[in-house]
Amino acid sequence: MAMMLLGLVVFIGVHLVASARGLRARLIADVGAGTYKAFFSLVAVSGLLLTAYGFALWRAAGSAVLWDPPLALRHVTLLLMLIACIAAVSAYVPSHLRSWLKHPLLVAVKTWAFAHLLANGDVASVVLFGAVLAWAVYDRIAQKRRGVVVPAAPAGWSGDALAVVGGLVLYAALALLFHPYVIGVPVI
Repeated sequence: MAMMLLGLVVFIGVHLVASARGLRARLIADVGAGTYKAFFSLVAVSGLLLTAYGFALWRAAGSAVLWDPPLALRHVTLLLMLIACIAAVSAYVPSHLRSWLKHPLLVAVKTWAFAHLLANGDVASVVLFGAVLAWAVYDRIAQKRRGVVVPAAPAGWSGDALAVVGGLVLYAALALLFHPYVIGVPVI
């Protein structure tokens, strides 16, 4: 439990520093943009790895069950994860989806966290996915207040097709390979 919580504090903390634009600007001015980005990435990845490993340890030790989700919610989770995968890919492809979603990677993270809250009723899952969902909601609000510019939609629809196909490939990889072999929980 402690390792996952430490990882969440590190991961969310470094993102909160990045969202505090004054502090971020001072750090970049002090150490340079390249050093800031490298340090940010190192700390964020470290937090992510601590969180993932701590989550695995907590679940293996027997995280208390708060509720047993009904089977129907697991089907809803599969559908939401398809949406999350398409949103995640659209963050990196100029498309109408990216313009419409405004911040598609945050949409993907919020959808991922919410979907996993529906499918998991143990304390470790509620803490992990609840914390990530809360952070993503906060970050989206912070970006909206800062007036982050959303790129305009391109003329054609090829980017949207690429985002959907890429999202389907990501979904298949996560469901068929990552989840059963890395997480140890087959979802299909």
